[in-house]
Amino acid sequence: MKHEKVSTLLQSTEFGRQVTVKGWIRSERGNKYVRFIHLNDGSTIHNIQVVADVNKFGEELRKRWTTGAAIGVTGTFVESKGKGQTSEIQAESIVVYGDCEPAEYPLQKRGEDEKEKKVVGLPLEFLREKAHLRARTQTISAVLRIRHHMAFAIHKFFNDRGFFYVHTPVITASDAEGAGEMFRVTTLDPENPPKNKEGRIDYSEDFFGRETNLTVSGQLEGEACAMGLGLIYTFGPTFRAENSNTPRHLAEFWMIEPEMAFYEIDDNMDLAEDLLKYLVQYALDHCLNDLQFLNDTYDQELIARLRSVLGKPFARITYTQGVDILKASGKKFEFPVDWGTDLQKEHENYLVEHHGGPVIVTGYPKEIKSFYMKLNEDGKTVRAMDILFPWIGEMVGGSQREDDHEKLLARVRELGIHEETLWWYLELRRFGSCPHSGFGLGFERLLLFVTGMTNIRDVIPFPRFPKNAEF
Repeated sequence: MKHEKVSTLLQSTEFGRQVTVKGWIRSERGNKYVRFIHLNDGSTIHNIQVVADVNKFGEELRKRWTTGAAIGVTGTFVESKGKGQTSEIQAESIVVYGDCEPAEYPLQKRGEDEKEKKVVGLPLEFLREKAHLRARTQTISAVLRIRHHMAFAIHKFFNDRGFFYVHTPVITASDAEGAGEMFRVTTLDPENPPKNKEGRIDYSEDFFGRETNLTVSGQLEGEACAMGLGLIYTFGPTFRAENSNTPRHLAEFWMIEPEMAFYEIDDNMDLAEDLLKYLVQYALDHCLNDLQFLNDTYDQELIARLRSVLGKPFARITYTQGVDILKASGKKFEFPVDWGTDLQKEHENYLVEHHGGPVIVTGYPKEIKSFYMKLNEDGKTVRAMDILFPWIGEMVGGSQREDDHEKLLARVRELGIHEETLWWYLELRRFGSCPHSGFGLGFERLLLFVTGMTNIRDVIPFPRFPKNAEF
């Protein structure tokens, strides 16, 4: 018999029929006569209860019904009289596909807390060490289901608005961010690389004939595609060789980067705000069971915080106004606030709290922003925009891009950037240049906000960070 998903069965009221389900045992209890198996197949946060008569199956088979074992159950789907579930399966046959030794299985509950009188779960730090198994836990399975829905929603949002999805290269010779913290891609012998006359590594003999790295952004190539397709977006992995062990940094992460021809800064802000509100609403509409579990287990304000984002337009202020607000607050910040310095997370959090929700900050000093951002008429600020979110800080970073060839070239030279690696990017400004804008949304940062998790390593299946590529 074809098996059904647990999520489908739990929504069904067609009682009295024979069904088959397959999954992993989350827990098992009972007595020597009857056992109650809580079965989960990953399709939902909730388990379905299987009631098994021990006499029918025998003691030897019963001993194999352990937490973590993979089983298939065929039986009668009935309305449940017990508390906590509306339906259950009266088992008629049980097949054990994969045994799981209780003494060795690392995802066993940690017993009972005498003070709290509740079952103690497994710490998230411990689960990071068992990343190959943690998708079987309620927490990580909930997060990964939400991750799926958010990825689908991103594609749906852009597709429904006439954007084209483009795949920008993972291997690149350019550094969009100018940070220099990139992973090198090479086939040269690390023990004996070829050298040039100056004694430096000769990358002309490398696979691509030049020095190449893993990308930190698909923006530059995205701009090139937007100059022909009009509206495009990228959604893919990006890499940063930053030696950071904070709860908000990964070496490999995913970015959503739309680029729009004929969009100016206000159009850019409107699109980014629409996208964020759309994604939050989509999560509430399609992931409520998982969100409710995370709300009840980790963050009792999670759902309320998500809904608060939808209630009103995002506040919009200039960087200068933001500095004035911070200075007038009378608050003693760890990092001093002066015009021309970059905003730190504590400053961003204050601005969000001050406005009671997300804030879009524009008009940053050119010295603290990237070379490709369009200069304002004052010659001191650029048409940048950062969207600051409750608790997260910067959620989106974007700008109107400089479309004037001479101004962009002057900026590249001013910053000492190797213009020969950007010849094609500069050339875009010579052949049919137009006003255009774009932004980047870090997928994992979005997921931190949507799930309420406090460590970015818990919202990606297999995190990459300094000294860790175990799985």
